[in-house]
Amino acid sequence: MNENLVKWIVILALLLVLLAVLYGIYRYIRQVIREKVSMFSRLMFGTSDLAQGMREREREVAVTPKSVASATRLYLPSIMKDFPEFHYDEIKTRAENVLLSFLRSVDEQNAALLTEGTDELKEKLSLKIQMLKREGQKEHYADLKVHRTEICQYRRLKGRCSVVLQSAVGQIHYLEKDGQIIKGRRDLQEQTKYNVELIYIQDRETVENMGDAGLALNCPNCGAPLPGLGAKQCSYCGSPVVEFNIRTWNFSSVTEVR
Repeated sequence: MNENLVKWIVILALLLVLLAVLYGIYRYIRQVIREKVSMFSRLMFGTSDLAQGMREREREVAVTPKSVASATRLYLPSIMKDFPEFHYDEIKTRAENVLLSFLRSVDEQNAALLTEGTDELKEKLSLKIQMLKREGQKEHYADLKVHRTEICQYRRLKGRCSVVLQSAVGQIHYLEKDGQIIKGRRDLQEQTKYNVELIYIQDRETVENMGDAGLALNCPNCGAPLPGLGAKQCSYCGSPVVEFNIRTWNFSSVTEVR
């Protein structure tokens, strides 16, 4: 037999052996990876199929409400001390209605759907709708559901008080342009949170002009400081306090919390 031919046969045989070894190593590594992935998937998602587990996890996240910063028990006693006529259940319902009507206003690009709010909130809503129209976009909100609402903050500022309520909301939310979805999904619900701020202004002129002097609340009869922003009577002389400069609670902002 030709010596060169024998040499090529040997080389070919060695190459076949090498390929067989490499294939065996590949099969072994693939099997190890599969086992590790399967183990990880079972550990994380309770199923050996990682893709299926991730899809199930995505669906689970889509229907699980977000937790809210619940500080109602902490702040409500202080609010009630300052404002004895503060009706929390009524305020919570109003806040949820404002939130839902705000989102529906954006969805339908109609600011008149907002149930109530300050001029500032109405202006913010109108500007948002105008911006969307200018960009040729439509922001959609559907299947809205408020799961829970709690007070998350109470602040006494210069000339006003601020209560922030936080709501956990389920929604379908997506941004559309020229018939194409550019953000979000139409077929999957998402869970998010919104802050709705409620303000109580003592006197608009005081708020705008007092600067750093702060807000001084005094009895019109004896001049003694009043015990709280919602006081109806002086605790020193007993004189009634006429709330000629009091404004009712109103909603000033709606903000998504990420």
